[in-house]
Amino acid sequence: MSSNERMSAQELRASMSLASIYGLRMLGMFLILPIFAIYAETLPGGDSHLMIGLALGAYGLTQAIFQLPFGMASDHFGRKKVIYAGLILFVIGSLVAGFAHDLTTVIIGRAIQGAGAVSAAVTALVADLTREEHRTKAMAMIGGTIGVTFAASLVLGPALNQWIGVPGIFLLTGALAALAILDVKFMVPDPIVSRFHSDAEASTSKLRDVLKNPQLLRLNYGIFALHAAQMAMFVVVPFAIKQSSGMGENDHWQIYLPVVLVGFILMIPAIIYGEKRAKLKQVFVSAIGLMLVAQLMLANSISHFWGIVASLALYFIAFNVLEATLPSIISKIAPAASKGTAIGVYNTSQSFGVFLGGVMGGYLSHYHGFAAVFIFCSVLMGLWLIFALSMTSPPAVKSKMYHLRDMSSADAQQLSTRLAAVSGVREVVVLPDESMLMLKVDLQHAFDEAEVLRLIGD
Repeated sequence: MSSNERMSAQELRASMSLASIYGLRMLGMFLILPIFAIYAETLPGGDSHLMIGLALGAYGLTQAIFQLPFGMASDHFGRKKVIYAGLILFVIGSLVAGFAHDLTTVIIGRAIQGAGAVSAAVTALVADLTREEHRTKAMAMIGGTIGVTFAASLVLGPALNQWIGVPGIFLLTGALAALAILDVKFMVPDPIVSRFHSDAEASTSKLRDVLKNPQLLRLNYGIFALHAAQMAMFVVVPFAIKQSSGMGENDHWQIYLPVVLVGFILMIPAIIYGEKRAKLKQVFVSAIGLMLVAQLMLANSISHFWGIVASLALYFIAFNVLEATLPSIISKIAPAASKGTAIGVYNTSQSFGVFLGGVMGGYLSHYHGFAAVFIFCSVLMGLWLIFALSMTSPPAVKSKMYHLRDMSSADAQQLSTRLAAVSGVREVVVLPDESMLMLKVDLQHAFDEAEVLRLIGD
């Protein structure tokens, strides 16, 4: 089968539906970011910024705890059942937060929202419903949905707050999650066969190797630090903008929209340059350096409106580049057979960063002032820069997957040996139990895909 064949209508429908479910859930998390801190201050308990930070980050803790177990549970109880359970938890959490009259209840609601950690189960279902040749495209749809959802939320959050308030936003996202349940039921096909996928799911047997890999540990720290800084920032920045400019929180989109757009526009050539010229490490390290500069600027100018705007512009340029390059580098560095496990640990690190960033942002701003938050973030970024400078440059490779016929372990070993000799092939993993072949292809050498297709067809 040619890997250039287009996705089938069913694969496309499943991928788009599941990407929308992922996006709807993320929308519920992101929409409140630009306006929550100011709202929370009006609630009983809101006089403590520590409580505000805990409310923002609470979902990250429960998501970090339940993310991998939910994915593994979907192997035993069925993908859709686990996704239904996760979405129901998210709906319950949204209702609790929406009807809350004090900040403690909001924290409980946010924690319940995060416990509905369906991302790993959704990814596993995508793998069940797409052929190996098209799985990367399907995963890219999900990744793109998350990025667009975050950017849109910074603009939509203040607009929705003007119409329905933060409680209304919680209730709206709960309703959207309920609609997502119907989407899973009626729009997403049932998989003919549901099985474990090494490229998309975490395996306990590979966990130790992933956790001992120093290159992957650097990247896990990076995504942890990036999202810790993001959450800490949103504890402080809404207050700082309001105090320095007098702008109400409903008008903050006027700041976020241009800086986010600039970030997206400048991200594209940076990513293309890094991928096409095999300069991904240089682009990556430069973006971390820029993020460090943005945090230092925020620490020094958090009480000055135009200083905040300039700092946010640099922040979003760096954030968008890092958010796009990190998964790419993970894919290039992780051993092909452990890719799903590496991504699972990476996502868990991100969720824990959300929690710790919210808590530290709240604690530092309450007891030491706004600037202390960004000094903390600067330390996180400084450490990341040191780790990134010492990392191995990611190889200029691209992952490709192919479906295999049933074969014995001996035949799989023989096929692996023959494929390793094909021009352009850097790494071969033949998984007869999953009927799958995974290759890492050297982008700087000619790849003889026709020979690969001939060998797996023989």
